[in-house]
This record gives sequence, structure tokens and C-alpha cells, in this order.
Amino acid sequence: MKKSRKSICAVICVLLCALLGISGCSGKQETAGGSESAVFSVQMLDYNKALEPGTWDDNYRTTYEIFVYSFCDSNGDGIGDINGIRSKLDYIKDLGFTAIWLTPVHPSQTYHKYDVDDYYSIDPAFGTIEDYEAFLSECHDRGIEVYMDLVLNHTSDDNQWFKEAAAYFEQLPEGWDPDPSYCKYCDYYNFTRQPGDGYAPLEGTEWYYEARFWNEMPDLNLESEAVRGEIRDIMTFWLGKGVDGFRLDAVTSYKTGDPAKNTEILRSIVNMGRSIDPGCYFVAEAWTDRNEIAQYYSSNIDSLFNFPFSNNEGFIAKIISGSYKASDYVKGMLLAEEAYGAANPNFVDAPFYTNHDMGRSAGYYTNDEGPITKMAYAMSLFQTGNSFVYYGEEIGMKGAGKDENKRAPMYWSDDANDPDMCAGPPEMDAVKMKFPSLKDQMEDDMSLYTWFREVIKVRNAFPQIARGKTEGVDTISDDNVAAFYRRHKAIGDLLIVMNLRGETVEKDLSGLGELELAAVLNTNEESITFEGGKLTLPAYSISVFTVE
Repeated sequence: MKKSRKSICAVICVLLCALLGISGCSGKQETAGGSESAVFSVQMLDYNKALEPGTWDDNYRTTYEIFVYSFCDSNGDGIGDINGIRSKLDYIKDLGFTAIWLTPVHPSQTYHKYDVDDYYSIDPAFGTIEDYEAFLSECHDRGIEVYMDLVLNHTSDDNQWFKEAAAYFEQLPEGWDPDPSYCKYCDYYNFTRQPGDGYAPLEGTEWYYEARFWNEMPDLNLESEAVRGEIRDIMTFWLGKGVDGFRLDAVTSYKTGDPAKNTEILRSIVNMGRSIDPGCYFVAEAWTDRNEIAQYYSSNIDSLFNFPFSNNEGFIAKIISGSYKASDYVKGMLLAEEAYGAANPNFVDAPFYTNHDMGRSAGYYTNDEGPITKMAYAMSLFQTGNSFVYYGEEIGMKGAGKDENKRAPMYWSDDANDPDMCAGPPEMDAVKMKFPSLKDQMEDDMSLYTWFREVIKVRNAFPQIARGKTEGVDTISDDNVAAFYRRHKAIGDLLIVMNLRGETVEKDLSGLGELELAAVLNTNEESITFEGGKLTLPAYSISVFTVE
């Protein structure tokens, strides 16, 4: 798909006028703010062109999640790798991302690597330690931070810790209790003689070990001081390599069914990391509701993923599909900020819409040709905090059902011989994409790729979006429109008005003081206008105002 017909016609108009020598014929059109566009068919591309990103060095970033196995192949083996990611860093930076979260890169027998064999190495399929160090250096050269996925709830049963423990129990006489002074690793996992839910038998012995996810993923005993010492050493090693922070996996499973104990364990991990490097950033996966997430924030962790807004049944999907009112978007953000802020005044929210465990968002809305998918992701990116985007969402990739389908190869192009393309996870079904490849979308003003780049551009240009406090505007918000201030004492205030429905709306903003339309985001070729305090928002569009 190339540039839209109106865009092409505008160019032709300019050329014809030049050839015919007609003065005053430029093919330009007035935009909401009175600026002019010569060729762009989408208002935002001209209106926002002068916006520049802020220069903030803090944890309020825009982060790209990469499932390493499926992103970019550098050596022709069909498997994504570190050097493949390095080759795409300019692409990631151009989109506006300022941080990268890589799914686990440690050696493992699985394609997903969430069962770690060795915490101090890189899986050979992904590269070498030297490749990873070069990746870190090149990210930092571009102002991009890197978060390492740190899986501490469990290891692989091929991990040397577990193999040593298993060998000890295999030779332990029946009826004897284990003695950590003979084998320290027997205390690294949760062994018992009593069978129970979530426990697997240790073959050849009378013992069972906790393995909640899978019998080849034995759960670590995170209350063990020896295990906590290992965690300190692991973080010290990778922070020394230049890692900027850690994404902590499955923190609600550290001690099954015990949020208070999980919070205590989480606090100890965070404190250890900060004692090594005060600037170490932590974001954790607590797949639960808002109230329990708030409890985990009392650990003093920086961020927790905001699950209530994610997935096909979260706040965003229910609002954009019409099950909830547009005004509920503002109410949801206010409830989250209040709950999380009460538990940790220094919290940095971690909004996201999808990740590697969820179906791709382009599959949520069957009859959508793009506008609904675009606006839903903008709703995620316009929340406060460190916003996370799963690779491929910027081009509307599809994938649902079993996990492998959700981790399909990045759709760089339609060319089967494109060297960047990965083969995809074993057992992945054929996934037919809904939208064109990145190569095609980069040439289209109306594409999802163009939309993502513009939304992130606006997010980065106005620091209040990520760092401010939300305040609802009840006189403007309704079933179709979400309006809210994003206030920041040092930077200033913004007013953001979103049309979350498929029809044009008009709003009278004259009672809200002196406003200047500072940025626009359009999902179609109709322009946003603001004259005499009257705002006209076409279907699925966003206006951003500075407040005097």
C-alpha cells in the first residue's frame, strides 16, 4: 500500500501548477492551527512535524518488548538473535522508543527461555556475551536503556543447582532429612515427602519438589538466604555489564497464594538491586487486579505492569468496543493512580496493551480496518508512567490461541527470502496477517506504523503525558469522548481530548481557559479543527492542548 490518493493528488497538483506557471496554486490546505501542508493527506504529519522529544533521563520511558527468538535473524538459522536486534536499533529509535525489554536470553532447552539453565551466560542460539555487551553499548549510544528479563520464581531442571540437589536426594537414605551443610542446593528448592497440588515426584526417591508451572520448571525457595545471595550475585554480574534494570517474572508465584510474603520477597530483591546500583530500575509482572497490584507496590518497586487495562477483556478493550463509556477511561486511570500512589508515592506505572502471553490486539476487533486498533493502543500510550509496546503491534500483527502463535516472527516484509525474517517458534500455526508488512506500511501515511510513530512522537514531545497527574474534565467527558488534564507543576499542564467512537463530535471548550492546540492525531483524512473555543474531532482522533 502506497501513500493515499489524496496525498498523491496533492503532489500532482503542485507539479501541474509549476508547469503551467499558475501563481497562488500550491496544493496546500489549512490545518486546525493555521499551518499549511503541501503533500500530506493526514493532518497530523504536517501539524506535528516540528515536535521534538524532551531530554529527560528518568524511568518514564517508552519501552519496546522484544521476544528474542522471533524478532530478527542475523545468521540465517531462522532464529532471532542479539545481532539481529542490533541491526534494528535505528528502526527502534526512529519509532521513538527509549528503552528495550528483552525476553530471557539465558541458556535454556526451550524456545522461550523462561526456564533458565545458567544465569551467567547467553543462549548460543542468541549469540555470545560479547554480542550482548555490544548490544548494550549500541543501545546506550542511542539513549536507549535495556531491561533484562530475570526469571527467579523457577529454574530449568537442567540448571546445575537442581541437578546437584536431585543427585543428593537420590543417594539420601530413606527416612533421612536433607542437610544443607552436605549439599547447599537441597535448600534452593522446595522439597517435601508429601505429594500435593503443584508438586512433582523426584524420580527414584521418596521426595517431591514444587513445580507450579511445569515439572521441568522447579520452583526456587526464595526465602532461602543462600538463594538470595545467588540473586545478588546474578544482578551484580549483569549490572556490571551495563544492564539498566530488570523485568521480574511471575512475582505473584514467588510464594503461591501469599501476596504478603511475595511482597516481602519482592522488597528484598529491589533493595538488593539498589544496593548494587542505586539507579537500577525494576518492573514486575503481577498478573492480578488493581488492589493486589497496589499491595505489591508497597515493596517500593518502581513499576508493576498495569494488567487491568490490558488484553481483550481489560478496560481499554471494553471502552473502545463500546461496552464501557469513554469517560470510564479517565475514571480507570484515576483509580489506578490513587491506589498505586497510596502504596508507593514514587510509583511509575507500567501500562501496556498486549505482551507475549496475550493474543495480538489486531485480532480483538473483527471488522476493524485499523482505526479502532490504532486508538486502543494510543489509549495505552497516553497513560502515565513507562509505557510498554510488544514488538509487531506497531504494524498490527495477528496471533492468538497457543503461546507460539502469539510470538510469531516480526513481519518485516512479504519476501520469503528476506534475511531478517525468522522461522518462528516450533509448533506455531500458520498465522495470516491482517495488515501489510512493515516494508509496505512505511510507505503509507495511513498505516498503523505511521500512527504509532506519531503517537510516540507526541508522547515524547510532551513530558506531562508520562509524568503528570491525571485530572478528569467531567463537563467534556461522556459516552463518546474522554477528556482529562495531565498536570505537572514544573512542566505545565495539558488538556487531552479523545474521540473514542466512529462519528465526528463537537465540543465547546470555551469555558476551560486559554488553550492552544499543540498536537493532533488522526486515524483518517479528516482534520481536527479548533476555532472560537469550538473543537471538532473526527472519528477516532485525539487533540492535545497546552493550557495557559
